[in-house]
Amino acid sequence: MTGDSLDAQHTRTLNRDTVMCVSLAARPSNIGTRFHNYLYNQLGLNFVYKAFAPADIAGAVAGIRGLPLRGAAVSMPYKEAVIELVDVMERSAAAIESVNTIVNDDGVLRAYNTDYQAVADLLTASSFDRSAAVAVAGSGGMAKAVVAALRDTGFLNVTVVARNPTAGAALAAKYGFVHTADLGLARPTILVNATPVGMADGPAADSFPFPADVVDAASGCLDVVAMPPETPLVRAMRARGVETISGDAVIAGQAAAQFTLYTGITPTPDQIREASEYSRA
Repeated sequence: MTGDSLDAQHTRTLNRDTVMCVSLAARPSNIGTRFHNYLYNQLGLNFVYKAFAPADIAGAVAGIRGLPLRGAAVSMPYKEAVIELVDVMERSAAAIESVNTIVNDDGVLRAYNTDYQAVADLLTASSFDRSAAVAVAGSGGMAKAVVAALRDTGFLNVTVVARNPTAGAALAAKYGFVHTADLGLARPTILVNATPVGMADGPAADSFPFPADVVDAASGCLDVVAMPPETPLVRAMRARGVETISGDAVIAGQAAAQFTLYTGITPTPDQIREASEYSRA
């Protein structure tokens, strides 16, 4: 069945009682939109999900309360900017000072971070050596989720690679790791990309987040970029047959957790898999 046929199959009539959820991102994709709307249709829920690239993030968050919307997914670069705009920082967001989900409970905006749990689950299921040297590119909201997940799943030797010395050093110190602006001669075993490098239509869509010789020496990677599913980093790693965790797996896990927060319903593993496949069709 073609993508157009699937879209037609999963189209429904909206009404005044339809509950709306949104995503807020600088460069929104259709992945979250298709994932959530697929599950709404499969489960017969009167919900709809729409992606936005807000010109004014403060105004967008105010709109969640004022319209009202049920909630919003929050993507780069707004994961930290929305902190001062919400009412309650739940534990998952407060612990890492990064928000990827806002839920509107009768006018009270509650902030969560489902990125952390998705990454932690994927790391737990991986065969990565917990004692191996790990390099994490980035120091923003997604990097916070990744570094916390690495610590909490038993990784001991982690370096945060960030050009922002203040943010990078603070993130590394919080979890007992180290920070550097440049790996120099170091050749980590596992590479983690928590930046937009490699994102489709971005300024660095065809680039690696690490020097090519560092990529060549690594034997595993996790890339949080979901569009495309095979970034240059993931493609290079898979060409050598080494273990990779790609952003489409991360986004499916965090989106499923968001779905539960919005609706109160936990989709089955099969439903999550089907929604994830549909989201990338």
